[in-house]
Amino acid sequence: MISEPVELSTALASFEALWSPRIVTQVNDYDVRIAKVAGEHVWHRHDNTDEFFLVLSGQLSIALRLPGEQERTVVLPQGSVFVVPRGTDHKPFSADGAAILMFEPTGTLSVGDHHDPVPDHVDATAGHDLR
Repeated sequence: MISEPVELSTALASFEALWSPRIVTQVNDYDVRIAKVAGEHVWHRHDNTDEFFLVLSGQLSIALRLPGEQERTVVLPQGSVFVVPRGTDHKPFSADGAAILMFEPTGTLSVGDHHDPVPDHVDATAGHDLR
């Protein structure tokens, strides 16, 4: 556990990989993760947990497939938050790139419990240490 304050802009500057979250700290049994994103992630869902997104910079869009509804997309400009409910198929994407912060239970895979084939540019991980 990190015992000093973490400057998020410095943490984001410490890596270049896209769609490869870094664990900034932990709160109870949750990881606080940051990631740089651009292009498309992969359609996926988390069966047992919601997924919290905070856009630190840029703009993030999330396509959603809600049971009983048509597919829709939410657009999150800088400073916006959104929670994808557990069990919801979703695909984050960003045309021009974004930096995001997420809260997820420790050990949660970035591609969820069920997902489409994972392309090379997406890191299927439970998060990397920020070091």
